[in-house]
Amino acid sequence: MMAMINQSSEGVPLVHQQMFKVEMNEGPLSKLVVAILMSLLFICINCIMFHTLMSKPVFRELPRYILFAHMLCNDSVQLILSLLLYVLSMNVQLVPKALCALIILVTVTTFRNAALNLAVMSLERYVAVCFPLRHSEMVTQKTTGVFIALIWIFGSINLSIDILYALIMDPGSFKDSIFCTRERFILSPWQRDMFDGFNLFSYVTVTAILIFTYINVMVAARSASAEKKSARKAHKTILLHLVQLVLCVNTFIYGTIERALAMTSSSRLFMDLRYLNFLFVLILPRCLSPLIYGLRDDAVRPLFLYYVRCGAQKVKPSVTAH
Repeated sequence: MMAMINQSSEGVPLVHQQMFKVEMNEGPLSKLVVAILMSLLFICINCIMFHTLMSKPVFRELPRYILFAHMLCNDSVQLILSLLLYVLSMNVQLVPKALCALIILVTVTTFRNAALNLAVMSLERYVAVCFPLRHSEMVTQKTTGVFIALIWIFGSINLSIDILYALIMDPGSFKDSIFCTRERFILSPWQRDMFDGFNLFSYVTVTAILIFTYINVMVAARSASAEKKSARKAHKTILLHLVQLVLCVNTFIYGTIERALAMTSSSRLFMDLRYLNFLFVLILPRCLSPLIYGLRDDAVRPLFLYYVRCGAQKVKPSVTAH
């Protein structure tokens, strides 16, 4: 019976990923190089933005910048591991199951963290605009750290349960080398249901938080007592978070899109479409954080451009954040 469960849970979901082995000739190799260079470019941009935030005490102390720095780190790790898994899948490379468990745990956790972090950032802006006098009391470095810890706990709990279940049911298999995918740790139908349930709950909750904060900030921006500029900026920021959430949902259906693409009769067409799917559905959403958030910030932008130009300016920009 256990063998039948393993076969059903591993064979069917994985067929779209193990169906074709790519010959690394000029075409696939050039595509792989483009994917690697594109990922490295945005990882580099994220690193420069992160260095910008760490270079000034004011950025290290204010909660909204702490959350932004966390977003950059989370997205960069997601990019690195997604690229690693893509490269491994190109030639169906096997890795030890124990190592695969660690890679998939971090990959899935950072995947979920992206949406959860958006929700916390929107709540921070909501408090700043709607409760300005209590903002410094309600949103502190300590509470920000607690929220980041909760993001990681909630983001990792689902896959942690799957890995522990797999370890209990078949501990000897963790010495084997496997094709590294999320499905390798799904041994029973209830795990798939729980995975889908966690994703649905996460995105419904985050969507509700973003809509709630968006409406309240929009109402606050129209009130006579509100600080107009701050409210309008927060309003636009949360709207951008909604756009990012849509991109995160597109990433959520990444595996579904691949399974649909696998139904094509041509292996070459499948690999071409899979490559475009990887670039524009998986990688691109992770590359937008510094562009649609950091570069809009009047305090961050001049300093970021200073570091991008390798300090070519004679005078280092001063920073005033509030």
